[in-house]
Amino acid sequence: MSRLVLILFGVLLLSSNVHSQNSVAITIDDVPNTRLFQKDGYQSRFLQKLDSLQIPVAIFINEHLVYKGDSLSKNFRLLSQWAEKELVTLGNHSYSHQRYSDTDFTEYSTEIDKGEKMSKSLAKKYNKTLKYFRFPYNDLGKDSLQHHQGRSLLKVKGYKIAPFTIESSDWMYNRVYKEFLDQGEFEKAREIGEAYVSKTLEYFDFFEDFARKEYGRTVKHIYLCHDNALNTDYLPLLIQKLKERDYAFISMEEAMTDSIYQQEDRYYKKWGVSWFYRWQKTQKERMTYMRQEPSTKQIMELYESITSQK
Repeated sequence: MSRLVLILFGVLLLSSNVHSQNSVAITIDDVPNTRLFQKDGYQSRFLQKLDSLQIPVAIFINEHLVYKGDSLSKNFRLLSQWAEKELVTLGNHSYSHQRYSDTDFTEYSTEIDKGEKMSKSLAKKYNKTLKYFRFPYNDLGKDSLQHHQGRSLLKVKGYKIAPFTIESSDWMYNRVYKEFLDQGEFEKAREIGEAYVSKTLEYFDFFEDFARKEYGRTVKHIYLCHDNALNTDYLPLLIQKLKERDYAFISMEEAMTDSIYQQEDRYYKKWGVSWFYRWQKTQKERMTYMRQEPSTKQIMELYESITSQK
């Protein structure tokens, strides 16, 4: 075998190994959780645990949260602590978490601008960029016109839309988890936390299989979760389980180098579906996969039971 053939074989083998490596960027919405911060004595246990994990994360900031609670100065210091971490990428999540489909163009432009005032200053202070925007509820607009207007607006403002491939309704698990904690039913809370981790792993399996079927390879996933009590206590366990499955934890920037994120978004509704579905050509194709997703019926029933009583 010639030297050239051996070199080409080695390059192909290396490329194959890179594509076969499971990888994911962890992204966290609704930062900073100032209510939980105050409840925990003005300390962020979530940030402390992420420090110990030493993995890159991207955070999407709602700046109105800084004005909640008893101490603006302490809340701003919390946001600063997030921003100064070397492994944290900063993103804009709008000022007050409004649905884009419920607003007009001018109003939403203001939401974006107000949502970057502190963040842009902190990004500059810590030599970072602020170039990703994630729509609250992943609501990109009620129709194709609003979708295109939103994309054009972000382009003018220098933002890229932050997509995701996997999420597991952690906000719903969190609501039930907090209810059990508040009622002192700690064993039930533990069961919910463990169920969240288990269900999330099911979603990883489902979308890994989706990627192999649709693209013939693994992809650089982006996982969406939230700054909440549930992830404070159970995201470390999820990370551990993913490490046991040989996942590499990558930055948002690295994930976005995957060519799948260059595809056209063909989904023009307001619901926050995975980008895998947005890239599919027809609603029929989407529904085929959606019907096969892991069931969240059990947690949904618990969630609806609790919220209906409040």
